[in-house]
Amino acid sequence: MGQRSTPQQIPVVVLAGFLGSGKTTLLNHLLHRSGGSRIGAVVNDFGSIEIDAMAVAGALGDSTVSLGNGCLCCAVDASELDGYLARLARPEAGIDVIVIEASGLAEPQELVRMLLASEQPGIVYGGLVEVVDAAEFDDTRARHPEIDRHLALADLVVVNKTDRATDAERVLGLVHSLVGGAAVVPATYGRIDPEFLYDCRPGEERVGQLSFDDLHDHSEGGAHADHLHAAYDTLSFVSGLPLDPRRLMRFLDSRPKGLYRIKGYVDFGPYDTRNRYAVHAVGRFLRFYPEPWTPAGAAGGSGAPETGRTQLVLIGSGIDAAALGEELDACRRDADAPPADEHGMWGVLRYVADGEEPPDSP
Repeated sequence: MGQRSTPQQIPVVVLAGFLGSGKTTLLNHLLHRSGGSRIGAVVNDFGSIEIDAMAVAGALGDSTVSLGNGCLCCAVDASELDGYLARLARPEAGIDVIVIEASGLAEPQELVRMLLASEQPGIVYGGLVEVVDAAEFDDTRARHPEIDRHLALADLVVVNKTDRATDAERVLGLVHSLVGGAAVVPATYGRIDPEFLYDCRPGEERVGQLSFDDLHDHSEGGAHADHLHAAYDTLSFVSGLPLDPRRLMRFLDSRPKGLYRIKGYVDFGPYDTRNRYAVHAVGRFLRFYPEPWTPAGAAGGSGAPETGRTQLVLIGSGIDAAALGEELDACRRDADAPPADEHGMWGVLRYVADGEEPPDSP
């Protein structure tokens, strides 16, 4: 659904985990393999951060770093978060995704609460990613029993350093038993595919500056770096028939464990003939954004609405893509279905962002 999760909004991903879990290593990996996207990073513990290639562009002051791929790192406390998000979300900054690397002792629930309460219209919640050290997981739980609560809140759990754990499979199984509906992916050196977290901008769209992708030696990591996509599953769903809003909401309300992201556009047919609905779901978070259909005659035609089409992409770990595809097929509105009723969209409208105009009743 384009380069950003929702129209004119930038996903904000919270990257959490206790000290030594590998958050900074994961952030470095995202910076090096940004897929051409511009990453803004808000970092609590700037003094402890060691971002590779930072010397390429140099630092501007104690709290802000301008990097070759457009990354900005801001040392902030919680009370300043909204202001920094507003700064990073300015259109002229050209940021595609914002990553908040929380302090190792931060409370992720509080950061998520702050994001969901943000009054910045240019951002949207992009999920809570909890990083754990597979080799030290048992010791970490003993020292920080609150990690169980953090895992239950997460949208995605990265079990890092699996190469150093003598019983990585046991740890993965234990983490699976502790999470709520989160996707769980194993990793070494924090290497996960950026596409799991955000939509990467095609490389040819980069103009006028180097990115970390250009500076980085892509031979690093060997075959592992070429197969990061193996950690997750995707499903693309397209329908020329509109979807029934009640059926789709039943599907979304019961989406399975491990389904991390849903993005795309939905056509609800006679329930709203004026708009298509951009959908953004990450973990349990869900938003719909009504958008006027693009006129078929925008380039000089009749001006009638374009033919409705639903296009969705689902991303997760350990999901049954075939079964999910069948469930979405069952959400299609039959050609001989009864007329749309005025209450049919209520479930969808509960997830329309404040300030959006709901459709007129049919």
